[in-house]
Amino acid sequence: HVQLVESGGGSVQAGKSLRLSCALTDYTYRSSCMGWFRQAPGKQREGVATITRSGGSTYYADSVKGRITISQDSAKTTVYLEMHSLEPEDTAMYFCAALNDWRIPCTVPAIFQYAGYWGQGTQVTVS
Repeated sequence: HVQLVESGGGSVQAGKSLRLSCALTDYTYRSSCMGWFRQAPGKQREGVATITRSGGSTYYADSVKGRITISQDSAKTTVYLEMHSLEPEDTAMYFCAALNDWRIPCTVPAIFQYAGYWGQGTQVTVS
């Protein structure tokens, strides 16, 4: 049974950094693409960053470009989100999602539509 488990969230002051992790519990699951999303209270869930399994292609939302880096470990079982210069506007529940279909492009809309698994989220609060 595949699960995505996020961790690393917390409460920090503006300007600080956090590193979020998303771990796949089933190492036999071969995702083609993984992404980080966030949802602030009263707002829709939005895509933050995506990464292909090969790691060769990444995407960042304009609101986080230059401040956030998505990466994965060599075993491709954990995806990270390094966040720097955090702003109060970054306050949200952060979720990761996994897509397992190589025919589908690794994009935010595609993950929203076709992701096979979502994590439960980790809260980030910036004050």
